[in-house]
Amino acid sequence: MISDPLTLSLVLTGVMFAFLLSSIWIAVSLILTGIVGMLIYEVRLPPAISIYDKIGDLLSGSLYDSLNSWSLAALPLFILMGEILYRSSISDRLLTGLIPWMGRIPGRLLHINVAACSLFAAVSGSSAATTATVGKITLSELRKRGYSKALAIGSLAGSGTLGFLIPPSLIMIIYGVLADVSIGKLFIGGILPGLMLAALYSGYIMIAASLDPDAVPGGDERYGWRERLASLRDLLPTFLLIALVLGSIYGGFATPTEAAALGVVGALILALWFRSFSLPMFRDALFNSVKTTVMISFIIAGAGFLSQVVGFLGIARAVSEYIASLGLSSYALILVVGIMYLFLGMILDGISIVVMTLPIVLPIVTAAGFDPLWFGIFLVFMVELSQVTPPVGFSLFVIQSISGEPIGAIVRYTLPFFLIMVAAVAIITLFPQIALWLPEHMIGR
Repeated sequence: MISDPLTLSLVLTGVMFAFLLSSIWIAVSLILTGIVGMLIYEVRLPPAISIYDKIGDLLSGSLYDSLNSWSLAALPLFILMGEILYRSSISDRLLTGLIPWMGRIPGRLLHINVAACSLFAAVSGSSAATTATVGKITLSELRKRGYSKALAIGSLAGSGTLGFLIPPSLIMIIYGVLADVSIGKLFIGGILPGLMLAALYSGYIMIAASLDPDAVPGGDERYGWRERLASLRDLLPTFLLIALVLGSIYGGFATPTEAAALGVVGALILALWFRSFSLPMFRDALFNSVKTTVMISFIIAGAGFLSQVVGFLGIARAVSEYIASLGLSSYALILVVGIMYLFLGMILDGISIVVMTLPIVLPIVTAAGFDPLWFGIFLVFMVELSQVTPPVGFSLFVIQSISGEPIGAIVRYTLPFFLIMVAAVAIITLFPQIALWLPEHMIGR
């Protein structure tokens, strides 16, 4: 039996890696890790309650609570919209229409992941839905056209996390409520860091494509304004669909879930308009939407159970209290807090990280002189990093289901974009006005 939560956290990390390396399903590995944690930790329970009863209570409650969310109803709808766009001629028209506009930019169509994820993130508010929707459209097309697989997958994994910085952001709403910080200011504060991160991704793609001639297929086509204007015929339908979904949300006419349903209807109308709709196509779209949704939901449920166990055993609180006891300087404190969140991101989902640690971490950070609004943006970045941090990186698993690539290869392709996110965290830490300037000038204190 183990009585120290810090020691237990290290043991559970090793147990999880062992389960994952044994090729057990991700969700099952998470659930088994939580069960092992409950069994080896010295839990003091009332005599009438056995450890197995407690495990059963936590497992049943967490599995239900993790998936009993109306906001999750948008997930299968956005995935279905992406499947319809992917299986009809719309995705091919979108990429064909972008060629005249991106032909002169180093990396060309590789930038589509950054642009498309930024747009869909503002629609769905979900990293998993954004990654799945955009990935269904772009990955196969980029591979078919001969673009670098590493850059295509890596840019999708990195760009898929932009949803947390682009409103509406569930993480910002939760942080604003718990930290008593204006949610409106948090939304506005995420704009410049989000644009900065997208620009850093595109900058890396341009550099990598320039250094590796094989990353982009050959072709010296030159396009004038006549070709670019003509390409709008291919781009306009997709932009109208995005405008329909975004406009219904920001215009206050629909919730994200209702907007997702509108998106599915719009995608069906476009497929019919371009005469690429068929019953077999629609059947395959439905079938794959169900498979992807169940895969993501199962992982969410497994992570929810592990999060409950970690909270029940006091691991997150113990790690936070240990950091508070070190007496570090302000920047050293932020460095240690960042490392702590990277570690927690390996075993927890983003929402659990925020909810479990904020009551302990926020007073420590504000006492060190950091603005709570800035720390909210910092925390969003750390949650983004958790999406691409193995072993519990949701975006990595979503991409694996789409691409069929081994998880090790996906992690390797994602590493440069992970490092770019780390660099972005360092930039906003050294220059906090990147996150604070817009809220101060647009809303005021």
